[in-house]
Amino acid sequence: MNYEFDTPDKIMVGVRGEVGNRLFLLQVRQERRLLIIKCEKQQLAALATWISDVVGELGRPGHLPDDLTLEPEYQPDFAAGDITVAIDTEAQEIVVVIESADEADRLSLSLTKEWAGALAIAITRLVEAGRPPCPLCGLPLDPKGHDCPRTNGHRPPTR
Repeated sequence: MNYEFDTPDKIMVGVRGEVGNRLFLLQVRQERRLLIIKCEKQQLAALATWISDVVGELGRPGHLPDDLTLEPEYQPDFAAGDITVAIDTEAQEIVVVIESADEADRLSLSLTKEWAGALAIAITRLVEAGRPPCPLCGLPLDPKGHDCPRTNGHRPPTR
């Protein structure tokens, strides 16, 4: 199914669950329609990096929306697969296309530079609130212990 949100009223990003076992969600609302997409942390981090790199090309954004908290509903409509991002310089928008992992569903989302900037900031805060990476392998450190593949199980990673 194809979903098009050309003038979304609200974009929300957040997590459900405990650190180390979190469900990352992206919600988009336009009027009465709400679409919920399950994303991987790395997908959202890459999206935030790309948006923050290019939002300046559209000019300085105005006031950024500050409430990007999730709505109570969190049953995903689909899981994100490929994410494509483009700049529409004529419309002064960033267009994000998210295909489902099984390619049955597709979201086309047009973001103003204000919504794009706010989304990049919110995603960055979410990602940074997670577990710190191991200094040796880059995998997340688990409070219960971390079997670092770089140490071959001989010693714990140092911080």
